[in-house]
Amino acid sequence: MRFADILRMAFGQLRVNLLRTAFTLLGIVVSVGFLVAVVAIIQGMNAYVKENIAEAMIGMNTFQVRRLPISLGVFTDDEFRLLQRRPRVDERDAAAVEAALPDALAVGMTSGWPTPRADLAWRNRTLGSVLVFGVTAGYQTVQDYRITSGRPLTDVDVRERRNVVVLGADIAKDLFDNGNAVDQEVRLAGQRFTVIGVVAPKGRVLGQSFDAFVLIPIPAFEGIYGKRQATTVSVKMREADEVPPAMARAQEAMRVSRKLRPSDRDNFDVGTGEALLDFWKQLTRVLFAVVPAVVAIGILVGGIVIMNIMLMAVTERTKEIGIRKAVGATAADVRRQFLAESVALAVVGGVLGVASGWGLALLVSTFSPLPARVSLWSVVLSLALGATIGVLFGVYPASRAARLDPITAMRAET
Repeated sequence: MRFADILRMAFGQLRVNLLRTAFTLLGIVVSVGFLVAVVAIIQGMNAYVKENIAEAMIGMNTFQVRRLPISLGVFTDDEFRLLQRRPRVDERDAAAVEAALPDALAVGMTSGWPTPRADLAWRNRTLGSVLVFGVTAGYQTVQDYRITSGRPLTDVDVRERRNVVVLGADIAKDLFDNGNAVDQEVRLAGQRFTVIGVVAPKGRVLGQSFDAFVLIPIPAFEGIYGKRQATTVSVKMREADEVPPAMARAQEAMRVSRKLRPSDRDNFDVGTGEALLDFWKQLTRVLFAVVPAVVAIGILVGGIVIMNIMLMAVTERTKEIGIRKAVGATAADVRRQFLAESVALAVVGGVLGVASGWGLALLVSTFSPLPARVSLWSVVLSLALGATIGVLFGVYPASRAARLDPITAMRAET
């Protein structure tokens, strides 16, 4: 029998029993669709974190000197307790790093996590839950903030502890009708501040605006909220390849500033955006470890259902098998026929699963802030899984059909 005839008959059997076919395919469709959708979301998030969040938070030609590393999740309890004993990063550390890096484009300090939120009021208007950052002048250059009106914070503002504020684009737009925010007086955390500038829009990340913040001199910030344990020194170099040697010099300057002996471990962390990416990859590895197990269970159930359905088909078509053998069909022909039907079921389930997973990923990326990118390898893997399941769970029913005696089969009741 020709291969084309075998396929035509296999798909013909699927069309004859549409309801049974649909229920048979359900397990594989759900499992494959789940695999494609979850992989698409994880891959999309990986790319999004690299292209947007890591670069927006730190940047590719910048690094930070922090009290604690970003990837806290990889430490034991004892190591974490040691980290908690580290001193905070302060003005002396920032000065030491800046002195060691005269070629840096900018060195700035920023108040650390958790970032406080406060009401910002102008006349009879109030914006609630505004992010408040205490910074030095250099931080604005590190973050590539471009001032669209007014001026940025200066070293004089920081040194003299002036109550001045630079607004993010969304804050200026929402608080002032005509957008003329410069020289206006606003109230922040019960104190009066003068608006000196507005930052150009930077866009949104995962649905959250990067423009809903205010910047105030870090001494004014600490006067309101106190000194933060997570205060950070950020350094921006002119080129990305200058970052590794600059990090080494910053590390040496920090050790000298803190009077650490050669045998002492660093009580600070010097890191780049790669640390954030590595931390994210550790989280996604956990997801990638769980997803195959869930998919395997679903596909195993789907394969068992296919085997049972094919065994039922062998029983229902016993007389048909006997007639085919009587007119010349060999055991190999019968085996190939039932195996083809099993594989066809699994492949159709795989194709429908890929389509449903693709559609689910598209819905997620369209109607939520989560990005999703369907990967070719996940599609190929899903189709290969479907075909493999069809072969593995179709061999036994096909072999059972091939072993039927034609005389006994023809006598069977239909």
